[in-house]
Amino acid sequence: MLKLNKSDTLLFIIVAAMVLLAPFILNPFPQGSSLAQMFNAGYPDLMQRFVIFGILVIGFNILFGLTGYLSFGHAAFLGIGSYSAVWMFKLLSMNVIPALILSMIVAGIFSLAIGYVSLRRSGIYFSILTLAFAQMSYNLAYSVLGNPSSNYNLTNGETGLQVYSNDPQYFASSGAPDTPHLFGMAMSDSSKLDIGSWQFTFNNGYYMSGILMLVAFYISIRIFRSPFGMMLRAVKSNQQRMNYTGLNTKPYTLAAFVISGMYAGLAGGLLSSMDPLAGAERMHWTASGEIVIMAILGGVGTLIGPIVGAGFNEYFKNILSKINDGILHQWLSFLPDGLENFIVGILHYFVGKGWHLTLGLLFMMVIIFLPGGLVEGGQRLAKLFKRKKTEDGSDSNNTPAE
Repeated sequence: MLKLNKSDTLLFIIVAAMVLLAPFILNPFPQGSSLAQMFNAGYPDLMQRFVIFGILVIGFNILFGLTGYLSFGHAAFLGIGSYSAVWMFKLLSMNVIPALILSMIVAGIFSLAIGYVSLRRSGIYFSILTLAFAQMSYNLAYSVLGNPSSNYNLTNGETGLQVYSNDPQYFASSGAPDTPHLFGMAMSDSSKLDIGSWQFTFNNGYYMSGILMLVAFYISIRIFRSPFGMMLRAVKSNQQRMNYTGLNTKPYTLAAFVISGMYAGLAGGLLSSMDPLAGAERMHWTASGEIVIMAILGGVGTLIGPIVGAGFNEYFKNILSKINDGILHQWLSFLPDGLENFIVGILHYFVGKGWHLTLGLLFMMVIIFLPGGLVEGGQRLAKLFKRKKTEDGSDSNNTPAE
């Protein structure tokens, strides 16, 4: 099926089912309950971020997981894709198709240029070069190319690039929505389904992003199983030996870098399709670091690991945000006001703006105890369950009859 082997087909079906049923899976508790307030995540913005960052990390995994080249600058392509999409909204129309196409093309061109220079080095030197290019891109977007008073204001600086009513939009039709849409179907439109005390939301933008994630996931499977993917694995295994045999590995690593950059550009375009605003913060080095964290949390080099890591990271951030927004005060309301505010102030460093501290601690625990990421943890549990089941079966078969 789809030219995939049996295990890959099953994996693809599982991911497709998760995407299709996400509104149900992510709303396990009744609407309005305390558990729903804490753990439900089935609302459009968060679901879209799940699949969009899934696309981003799937592409990053093609580079890092297969070749071993660790890029600390992939947020640059995410930002470039976002800016490209908003410019298409400003100049042509709010249709997302031209915006997404341009996002991938421009991100691909930039990744070709940056990769051509960065891939002259390997190891830590490659990582530092990509980080330097990303920070250069961030500063260009934030200041040099974002001066509102200049003639080349491409990014609008710290305010961010957005769509205004006086923008040309040369190909906008009169009856089309004034928000990002797919041939008239607004990405922000949702329909709701009430079943008892549960409410499920089905959003147009989420399902479009989910379909694109499935396409991106399918392409990554084909790359992993292709001769090209085997060559990338060989680069990761022993690039020096390949060079000694006279094989030039640069075209393969550059191709992987460009493919990965185009994935990031697509993710950036989808972020702008969700909210037509692009800011330089998407290109900051912390955003690049978060991409690395998502990949390692899920499991680098595995097929489903990037999706698991991206989903877990966004869900984890969502829970911390809810705790920070008021649940902390509810939990500690039995304390005197002064002591309550003091303890909440300390905990805000872990769940508020400093949530990276908590994520960093979690990341260290995964590296120490599960170097293969959450996928490895799932495999360990499956093996443990299978072994226990086998042992229980052996014990029952060896029990002497009375």
